[in-house]
Amino acid sequence: MSIQLPLFASASAAAEIAMELTTGTTLFERNADSKLPMASTTKIMTAIIIIEDCNLDEELTVDTKAVGVEGSSIYLKENEQIDVRDLLYGLMLRSGNDSAAALAIYHSGSIEKFVEEMNSRAKSIGTENTSFTNPSGLPDESHYTTARDLCKIACYAMRNETFKKVVGTKSYSGKFRSFANKNKMLSLCEGANGIKTGYTLKAGRCLVSSCEREGMDVVSVVLNCPEMYERSCEIFDECFSQYALVKLDENNVFMSDRVLCKVEKSRNYVVKKGNLLDFKVKPIVNDKKHNKSGGVVAILEISDQNGLLFEEKLYSI
Repeated sequence: MSIQLPLFASASAAAEIAMELTTGTTLFERNADSKLPMASTTKIMTAIIIIEDCNLDEELTVDTKAVGVEGSSIYLKENEQIDVRDLLYGLMLRSGNDSAAALAIYHSGSIEKFVEEMNSRAKSIGTENTSFTNPSGLPDESHYTTARDLCKIACYAMRNETFKKVVGTKSYSGKFRSFANKNKMLSLCEGANGIKTGYTLKAGRCLVSSCEREGMDVVSVVLNCPEMYERSCEIFDECFSQYALVKLDENNVFMSDRVLCKVEKSRNYVVKKGNLLDFKVKPIVNDKKHNKSGGVVAILEISDQNGLLFEEKLYSI
């Protein structure tokens, strides 16, 4: 399902998109499938791999290949002792390219092997037009993504509680290092809870953001956007003013031909604010399409004044 919003007056990004976090519903998009460089927003992929695969409390010795890396840095020193957690916070709060290299080598033994994992993991998340050549976002002709793909990666990452905690941290004091988050979005926008900035001359200003209001979390991506903070706040304000999240709870009981039934599991749906929802139970009479022996006894139709929105199978209790 893709819900289109009108173009906002001050659109200034080369590409942009907003998705609801839990459902992946696209709320707004413009040039979302254009292949573009993404600078340090690359580090979202690096971070979620480390979080999923590694012990964050393990200490390591900084490899010489992670020292003096071009671009933003947390100024690692050769043979320095540090733990994975501090490197992770240095990666996401200070955008350390040296931290990205150190984590890549720690995880895979080499940056090249880690990049292979990045590309493999991105495909498993559902990206279609993304190519990583390094873990930090340094410029390379073969290093690119789209706003849609990057938003998919960001939504996936933000469903991980550890990742969400890291990128929502304004200041961090670790065992070896302390960092202040340079992502201004956390202070500029009501409900903002992450996630990553990026900038190179080629990519321009890039920002992936997450914002939670009224029980709904929206993730936005703006690529090559001079006013990235202002633009992202504008996108969030527009999305939250027009859309809300509705939960269809698995504990809700419906009646179909005197048979008690319910959905198999709880689901969230994005709906237009102000639209009245109608829930209609349709018993299954001719069971060619649905497997009645599996407990499916009816179809729940969820509609508004504009017509059918969603369908869910109902199972006998």
